[in-house]
Amino acid sequence: MSKTFPDNVNSPSHYNSGAIECIDAIQASMTTTEFWGYLKGNSIKYLWRYRYKGHMVQDLEKSVWYTTKLIDAIKQNEEVVKQNYENSK
Repeated sequence: MSKTFPDNVNSPSHYNSGAIECIDAIQASMTTTEFWGYLKGNSIKYLWRYRYKGHMVQDLEKSVWYTTKLIDAIKQNEEVVKQNYENSK
């Protein structure tokens, strides 16, 4: 018989207590580029402090999770990527 352990990186229970996952509610409240900034900021936050909380690997995994989520969000929004590129010239 195997035990099920909570996944504090990919699906923390404290973020799944309602009808919608917290990350989805955050995304719904922001523009596409605002959400990208949120994901980038969280990735940096976990990378920045991984040595100080006593959960090094978990915080590094969270940084990777947010970075992967950002990559996926960018891949799904090619038009916004194109607009951001054109506006940055």
